[in-house]
Amino acid sequence: MTASRPRIGVYICHCGTNIAGVVDVEALRAYAETLPNVAVARTYVYMCSDPGQRLIKEDIGAGLVDRVVVAACSPRLHEPTFRRVLEEAGLNPYMLEMANIREHNSWVHMEEPERALEVAKDLIRIAVAKISLLEPEKAIEVPIGRRALIIGGGIAGITAALDLADAGFEVWLVEKSPSIGGKMAMLDKTFPTLDCAQCILTPKMVDVARHPNIRLLTYAEVVDVDGYVGNFRVRVLKKPRYVDPDKCTACGECAKVCPVEVPSEFDVGLSWRKAIYIPFPQAVPAAYVLDEDACLGLTPLACGKCLEACQAKAIDLNDSPEELELQVDTIIVAVGFEPYCPDADEEYGYGRYEDVLTALEMERLLNAAGPTGGKVVRPSDGEVPKKVAFVQCVGSRSRRPGHAPYCSRICCMYAIKQALLLKEKVPDVDVWVFYIDIRAFGKGYEEFYWRAQEAGVRFIRGRVGEIWRSREGRLVVRAEDTLSGRVLEEPFDIVVLSAGVRPPEDAKKLAELLKVPLGPNGFFLEAHPKLRPVDTVVDGIFVAGCCQGPKDIVDTVAQAKAAAASAMALMGKGKLVIEPLYAVLVDEERCRGCGRCEEACEFGAIRVVERGGRLVAQVNEAICKGCGACAVRCPTNALRVKRFTSEQIMAQVLAALGR
Repeated sequence: MTASRPRIGVYICHCGTNIAGVVDVEALRAYAETLPNVAVARTYVYMCSDPGQRLIKEDIGAGLVDRVVVAACSPRLHEPTFRRVLEEAGLNPYMLEMANIREHNSWVHMEEPERALEVAKDLIRIAVAKISLLEPEKAIEVPIGRRALIIGGGIAGITAALDLADAGFEVWLVEKSPSIGGKMAMLDKTFPTLDCAQCILTPKMVDVARHPNIRLLTYAEVVDVDGYVGNFRVRVLKKPRYVDPDKCTACGECAKVCPVEVPSEFDVGLSWRKAIYIPFPQAVPAAYVLDEDACLGLTPLACGKCLEACQAKAIDLNDSPEELELQVDTIIVAVGFEPYCPDADEEYGYGRYEDVLTALEMERLLNAAGPTGGKVVRPSDGEVPKKVAFVQCVGSRSRRPGHAPYCSRICCMYAIKQALLLKEKVPDVDVWVFYIDIRAFGKGYEEFYWRAQEAGVRFIRGRVGEIWRSREGRLVVRAEDTLSGRVLEEPFDIVVLSAGVRPPEDAKKLAELLKVPLGPNGFFLEAHPKLRPVDTVVDGIFVAGCCQGPKDIVDTVAQAKAAAASAMALMGKGKLVIEPLYAVLVDEERCRGCGRCEEACEFGAIRVVERGGRLVAQVNEAICKGCGACAVRCPTNALRVKRFTSEQIMAQVLAALGR
């Protein structure tokens, strides 16, 4: 073999018995030796182990190989491992190709060893054909500063903001509501410890407002995102509050004279608020806000009573929207969730019967700061209930149109929590929980479930088929008890629907701005559920909390801390090394500047620019993900995707055909 020809080393992993238990690895090694340009072919029990890595390093060090094919598991799992091996041995780390003979072969053909051997041969032959045409690459370095943007001011956003700010990073926290706090601010207690939700949350909210490294933007939303990691340009629209938070003393005189009353969002419509209001007593910022949709009129002024009553002169009825442009290096998305609304589930009678409540409405009734001061009463007549039913999995674990096929994870536990709180407030109340399965998966959750049983809460395994009102005015629940085989028709004073979790309403719009994909259920999609659970496919953008999928407060806080740590790791280094594997090269001689590639790029990585008096495409390699959509659209074949050039793909096709 001449020095100018590639010297390929093929390294086949047994992966214990995952591969070797199906594929004859020695026969595969012997076959690999016969392939063009293959200088060395070896097998080892675990190629990713230190001895396995040492085999590769020794062959590179001895000059036997100048490019490496590893036939093992998924490149998502160990490609970085083997790239590091090449680099430590003095070889360009991108002269590596992996043939996935585990997930793509042995796990598929477990009962067909002969077939598995032939498929493994095909995969190695294809990898060898491609790597023969690979060229050394150089990583791209992008400078990164110390500024982070967090979108969403619930417990996830608050936690991430404080962690980043305490570590010395500059944080912008954007919340679309007038106050931070999110859904957790509406809760009474948290499971399984029954800690006061506000006692946990309020100090953190105050810390956010006072922290010198956090700039809080409430009543604001992100309207545009451009750029890339280390250089995100974000436009934020601040809606007019009509009340200056710095001047407002929260005395409440304006609300006293306001003649308008509308349902309170914080109390889920169970109480009323004025057109000028403070979202809730512990709101941050602790200032009133004017609801211009509810106000009698600002232009021309139709009322003005609040203006007259404000001695602090904090109200400005000429307030207008303000647009800010932020330069940030990383972004954390923590926009939370929306509870499922069971309006369409006619069998439950929600919206038809006053005493059929959602769990969030029951939460407000249980809360001492709620509309009834923590006294649980029947909405229809104000009487204390003697018998209460909880209906589980409302809107979740169902393939009905409008329902979600997934488990919302929190419903079982918050129903148990509310059942215990009901027992505490009304000791003689009879509580029934109609369930499919009780999913008590977290630390201390199963014991919490036992505690509810010991307190006298009845658990009935079976779906509720229908709820109607009897002549006596009570709600009748018809359900099957699948453990006894009986059909029950039981009267109740209140029925609580344990509604599931949905993605936030504006998730799709925000995902398009960020160029981050959503999963099949509408939640933000992580890069990898196990290896990169808070990363997205866009470098520098992370997700935390329920916008990534249903989860409880414990997991939300843990994920927020993970997202903050990931952002810190990125910004702390001061630069990001971007793999040059999938960037797109532009042949400017062929490019005619038609712009079709720019239209096709979902990541905004391509721009048509003027150069030398003509229009040509320009690729930002820091953003490009090498999807190839631009190359497909190009009418002049001016775009080439690194490591997926026409020549490399044709070589793989011919190898697959056995030529």
